[in-house]
Amino acid sequence: MIPYTVWSEAGGVGKTTFAVNLARAHVNRGQRVLAIDMDPQDGGLTHHFGVDDMKADGGVDNLVLHMIGRPRGPFEDIVRTAEGIDIIPSHNMLGTLADLLNKAADLEEDTNPDPEYVFEKEKQLRRVLIEASVPEEYDVIIIDPPASEGQHLYNAVYATSNLLIPFEPSPKGEKSVDGLREVISGLESALGDVDVGVLGAVPNKVKGTNINKKYIQALEDEDIPVAPITLGERGSMLGDAWDNQVSAYELDENAEHRDLRDYEQPTLEKFDELAAFIVEQFESPEVPA
Repeated sequence: MIPYTVWSEAGGVGKTTFAVNLARAHVNRGQRVLAIDMDPQDGGLTHHFGVDDMKADGGVDNLVLHMIGRPRGPFEDIVRTAEGIDIIPSHNMLGTLADLLNKAADLEEDTNPDPEYVFEKEKQLRRVLIEASVPEEYDVIIIDPPASEGQHLYNAVYATSNLLIPFEPSPKGEKSVDGLREVISGLESALGDVDVGVLGAVPNKVKGTNINKKYIQALEDEDIPVAPITLGERGSMLGDAWDNQVSAYELDENAEHRDLRDYEQPTLEKFDELAAFIVEQFESPEVPA
């Protein structure tokens, strides 16, 4: 199994764009993919695939209820499908995930007969996935959490142990470069018993300028591996995919949308290359699967 979290502590660097299109790239490789949207904000992966119709429905079952031990049905009933990708959609209840996990911890620890029992909040997503046999059902798990640290990110990282980090090599994206190794060490400290692997940092919105090169070099100086591809600015194509609630692949393939222009086609090839690169990382014994 290939589990990873697409994350950067800097917003607006393409986190959800990478998660959406990599999920589809893995499907195109014949892999069974589960994409999990852990971001409570509107407009994330759930919106991108057009499965946000129940996000505000307080009566539906959702991932948070499973994480706090109060599911309203089997796990498979919360799975939606788009473009061959199975998706766990975001729900508004994710906005109070930390508070709900705290309450669940208090209840579980107060009622458990073992005085040494501890409800480990950051391990609940992993527990849910294992109990639902997700590692056996899927080849790839991709999680899209918010940029901020907290239980969304902790649960995502604990469940996957691997990060893919998009970053913009510019002053705007500087936050995603400076001290990134320290951030990763901080995550490992917060999670206790997990080693966080970095599959690679992926330069996005690259224009080939000297300032781009400066920040790519800064990332290498942080001892963060850089993926062997870069993505240029493709706002029109990705914006149209967003507006149509599809991946860039579907935008190209579905005549209801529009054909990609010649200069846009290489972006799909780059996502294909990146998916292949990620798969190759898991063939190495150093990457936790």
